[in-house]
Amino acid sequence: MSKMTIDDLRRILISCAGESEGDRLSGDILDEEFELLGYDSLALMETVAAVGSEFGVRIEDEQIADLRTPRDVLDLVNDAIAQPN
Repeated sequence: MSKMTIDDLRRILISCAGESEGDRLSGDILDEEFELLGYDSLALMETVAAVGSEFGVRIEDEQIADLRTPRDVLDLVNDAIAQPN
């Protein structure tokens, strides 16, 4: 499985929140807080479910609460992808 990129995550975030939110997700969002990007916990849960489906990575509910930025999601997903099965 290939690593998840910021562009992959941006596409998933937009698909979960709707195209109207796409403007907030342009530019360098790696270290922007999800809250400032307009994502509440429900939207983040939908995003995590979509990431799991696409990348085959299971993110536990307890881990979701610790995800504050897109970088946090990328690090978690890419670390999981890199782990041997």
